[in-house]
Amino acid sequence: MSDQVWLSQLQQHRAIAVIRGTKMEIGEQMALAVASGGMQLIEITWNSDRPGELISQLRAKLPTCIIGTGTLFNVQQLQDAIAAGAQFLFTPHVDGEMIQAAVAKNVPIIPGALTPTEIITAYNQGASCVKVFPVQAMGGSSYIQSLQGPMGHIPLIPTGGVTPDNAKQFLQAGAIAVGLSGQLFPQKSVTERNWDAIAKQARNLIKKLD
Repeated sequence: MSDQVWLSQLQQHRAIAVIRGTKMEIGEQMALAVASGGMQLIEITWNSDRPGELISQLRAKLPTCIIGTGTLFNVQQLQDAIAAGAQFLFTPHVDGEMIQAAVAKNVPIIPGALTPTEIITAYNQGASCVKVFPVQAMGGSSYIQSLQGPMGHIPLIPTGGVTPDNAKQFLQAGAIAVGLSGQLFPQKSVTERNWDAIAKQARNLIKKLD
């Protein structure tokens, strides 16, 4: 997937469901739940249970969704993720070698960065956009807004503290999209296997972003 296609998908859907499944079956149900609630961008973190297998399964079961991965720490993990079918790649940090490896395979990579120097470094090295993480620690949406002046040309995806209630503020502040994990999957709903509640949470999020 080219960067242009990826950026247009982000502009269209605006929210990424980030799933960290302790058991593969639960991770799968979490993904199916948010997909039934209308979310199209799903990230399976690489520290989930059998992430490669889960990504392959979800690519088959959810053909209209874009399934990627995150929490990648090195080139080997990145290559394994691409081999499993991951359509986009998130990392918690900026690693030039990983960025080059993803660019060579034409898979969008979104490194995690926090400071202006890290954000610009990641983008200049070939990142399609940059994950600003953990954004809440830096003041939330106001931090994204303050980056817009000098860095408005760099597409930013804040994560870490984004909730269904504040997600729209980040988009209004200039973010191209947001990533939500725990806030989208309340522990109680996951423990009780209440997938309808999670689907409803996804629907509510989409409604609030309109």
